Parts: sequence; structure tokens; C-alpha cells
Amino acid sequence: MSLFLIESTLNDNIKTEEAFEQTVSELEKELSQELIEVQVASDFGRAFFIFEADDEAALKQQLEAKNIPVDLSKEVRIVGQDLEEAKQQKEKINYLVEWNLPDHLTMDAYLERKKKNSVHYAEVPEVSFSRTYVCEDMTKCLCFYDAPDEEAVGRAREAVSAPVDSITQLNSKK
Repeated sequence: MSLFLIESTLNDNIKTEEAFEQTVSELEKELSQELIEVQVASDFGRAFFIFEADDEAALKQQLEAKNIPVDLSKEVRIVGQDLEEAKQQKEKINYLVEWNLPDHLTMDAYLERKKKNSVHYAEVPEVSFSRTYVCEDMTKCLCFYDAPDEEAVGRAREAVSAPVDSITQLNSKK
């Protein structure tokens, strides 16, 4: 089994928390793959799904059959948290940072850099880092945080010397 990131620009029928929760509930019942987690932008414009699946093509086909457009599909690896912990989703996260990785960066170099720099999160105590999903093809990563505001997330990224391509505020119920 592999982990897959599916990014989707949600259609106009899914613009409220209730509609989104209903859609996710239906997906969990009907799809043959395990939904590990899903995060949605606070404006319900984009959703980020993490699935554990054997067949990426079948996963994409099943989602599109449920009117979930697949804008991006990538095999990913979780970093910074155990997969079982991520499945529990007990901590609050309210920001997602996307970073398009530079061409020369390898997975080993990324992991070493992350390990070395992560201690600097302590310099921004108001921000809690949760986990990262790194695309196996080393094109991008998604990092999840709990923070009081977008500026604090930016300070945390500066502290760990990690660039930001975009920050998305998430709809967070926790």
C-alpha cells in the first residue's frame, strides 16, 4: 500500500461545512481505499486528501465518479509524525504550507535538512508543527501547522529555513 495525495478544486455544490462533511462521509463508505485524512481550505475552494491505496488510477477514477475533480495526484511519504498518529487526527491544525521543492533536492537531503532544522521550531512557540507529506517524486511538500495567524506560520518557516510557495488557512473544527 502507498500513500497518495489528491488535491481537488471543489465544485460549487461543496461550499459549506455540511456539504463537505457529507461528501467525505459518502467517500469513506463507498471507496475501496482508506481515507487517512482530508483537509479543506476555509473557503471550501480546495481540498487535500491523503489515501492509502494500491492503485492510483482506480482511486482517481472513483473520486471523479463521485464528482471530486482530481487536480493533482502524487504518491507521498509522511514525515514528522507516524501514520497511525495522523489517522487519529487528534491535534488541531489550521494552516497548510505548500513548498515546490527545488529540482536538485533529494529525499535523503530533504530528510536530513528537516531533522537538522526542526529544532528551530522552538523559536516560535506559538506555532505547532504537525506533519509533512513529501511527494515521492520530490516536486512538492505539504506541511501542516496550528498557529494563531498566517504571519506566525511565516515566522516558523523562517526559523527552520524553509521556503513557502503558498499558505492556505484550513477549515478547522478542533
